[in-house]
Amino acid sequence: MIRIGVDFGGTKIEAAALDASGDIAARLRRPNPGAYEPALSAVAELVSAVEAEIGGRAAKIGVGMPGSISPRTGLIRNANSVWLNGERFGEDLEATLARPVRLANDANCLALSEAADGAGAGVSVVFAAILGTGCGGGLVVDGRLIEGRNGVAGEWGHTPLPWATAKEHPGPPCWCGRRGCLETWISGPALAADHGTGLTAPQIVEAARAGEPRAQGALGRYVDRLGRALAGVVDLIDPDVIVLGGGMSNVAELYERLPSAIGPHVFADGFDTPIRPAVHGDSSGVRGAAWLWPLENR
Repeated sequence: MIRIGVDFGGTKIEAAALDASGDIAARLRRPNPGAYEPALSAVAELVSAVEAEIGGRAAKIGVGMPGSISPRTGLIRNANSVWLNGERFGEDLEATLARPVRLANDANCLALSEAADGAGAGVSVVFAAILGTGCGGGLVVDGRLIEGRNGVAGEWGHTPLPWATAKEHPGPPCWCGRRGCLETWISGPALAADHGTGLTAPQIVEAARAGEPRAQGALGRYVDRLGRALAGVVDLIDPDVIVLGGGMSNVAELYERLPSAIGPHVFADGFDTPIRPAVHGDSSGVRGAAWLWPLENR
C-alpha cells in the first residue's frame, strides 16, 4: 500500500510516495511554472514519474498548497501564489489525475506530518508554524487536522502582531491588503526588511553570530516578535507542543531564546511548552499531504 503526496509550493512542486511505514520510497521535484494550466500538467507529470519509479499506482492523491479552499464556493482563496486564487484547483486536479484528490494548506500538512510521527508524535494538541518566505500555522488535535467552520483555522500568519509598540503600529503592508500581519514581521523576508541592508535572513543570522550589532538587534527584535506571536497561540489553544518549520526554523537561537520571550506574555503562572524543530524538515509538507488520506482508505 502506498500513498502519494504533492507539496505544491510557490517556487517548486514536489511529489513523494510513502510506504506503509511512512518512509519515503521515491521523491521528485521540479520548478513550479507559475501559471495555472502548466502547473496542473506539472503535478500530473510528477505523480506519473513517482509511480513509475515505485512500480505502483496510488488510488488517491493528497496535495499541500498555499491558501485554502472556500467551503462556500470551492474556489482557492488567500494564496500568495495569487494566480491560484479563484480557481477550482481540487476539481481540476482530479480531472487531470483521474482520481480523487484531497487538498490542504501547506502549514496544515506540516502539522499533520509532525503530529503523525514527528516532533508532535504522542501528544494531543500540536501547533505547527511555517516560518519561511511567508508565515502560516496548522493545528492538529488527537491526530485530526482542524480546518474550522470557515476553513481558516491556523491562518496565524494573517493575524496582527500582539502587543504592538507605537513604532510597530500600523505595521508593514501585507500582500493580502492589510497591514501588520504576522507574515510581515516574522517571515524570513521580514527579518531582512527589518535589518534593511539587503542581506538575506541567513546572512543576518550569521552576522549576528559574528557579533555584528545591527544584525544582533534585528535578530533580537525577531525573537521578541515571534515570542509575542506564539504567546497568543498559547493563550488561545495552549498546545502540548509547538513545532517550527520553514527556513527560519533552522536558526538554533530560536529554541534557546523563545521560551523567555513567550513566557512573560502568557496568561498563566508558568510556561513550559516545548518548542521543537520539525523532525522531517523539508519533507514535512509532502509527507503531510500524503497523510491526508488514511492508509486504510487507500
